[in-house]
Amino acid sequence: MLKEFSYKQFGNIEFSKKAIEETTFNSIAEHIKILFISKNATIQVDFQEFTMETDTLLFINPKVIVKPCEIINGELIYFNRDFYCIEIHDQEVACDGILYNNVFEIPFIKLDDNQSKDVQAVIQEIKTEMNNEDSSTEEMLRILLKLIILKSTRIWKQQHQLAESTQHNDVQFLRRFSKLVEQHYKTHHTVADYAELLFVTPKNLSKKIGLISKSTPNDIIKDRIILESKRLLAHTKMTVKEIAYSLNYEDDAYFIRFFSKHTGLSPVSFRKQF
Repeated sequence: MLKEFSYKQFGNIEFSKKAIEETTFNSIAEHIKILFISKNATIQVDFQEFTMETDTLLFINPKVIVKPCEIINGELIYFNRDFYCIEIHDQEVACDGILYNNVFEIPFIKLDDNQSKDVQAVIQEIKTEMNNEDSSTEEMLRILLKLIILKSTRIWKQQHQLAESTQHNDVQFLRRFSKLVEQHYKTHHTVADYAELLFVTPKNLSKKIGLISKSTPNDIIKDRIILESKRLLAHTKMTVKEIAYSLNYEDDAYFIRFFSKHTGLSPVSFRKQF
């Protein structure tokens, strides 16, 4: 179902192999999404396959490619920036919050039984509200959406041991780094570039990133470049040289060596697989 309020869009659909076969997902490719996935379901996220150990929420930016492999009763909530992100929100629960700007990991939120029941209850309220036509429907849907994001942000911080108020600054620093990588990975390729933007030393940057990630800042930056390379190879007709140039590599031979070193495949071989 889809609700439209002027330029604002909010919708909810089933997420399963059958639903994808019957629905044109291209129409919501540019929407921001929240996916509820049931335990034991298997999905592919940006070329990686995952099987859920628990009921799980996944927060999906428009560029992320998600496909169900084996999934039952998945629920996909989608909305455009006009519906939610144009509003003024607390940074932690906005569309540029840590759940949607997370270069450290794929933002899965594992839910225990009680948390899953709470989230499913909110999703059910959303589905009920989608059938209403009164003047408060838009605001009710926005409140319910924010509730899911708020609950999930709290769980994420607890799972990463960042829930204490004294560590608020650390969470915001991680969010800023993640957002900067997402904004500048095409032009800024070194740790020093991001340390300068954050007004810290490269050593201090590495220390802060170590709070939640086993990967170094350099690994995170390079992984983001590789991910974009994969997306362009799999989903566009750009040549390898054009992809290299778009990622600020003037020497396409260097880019090919870089890609091959990190993936074990040449760009051409990777493209053939997908």
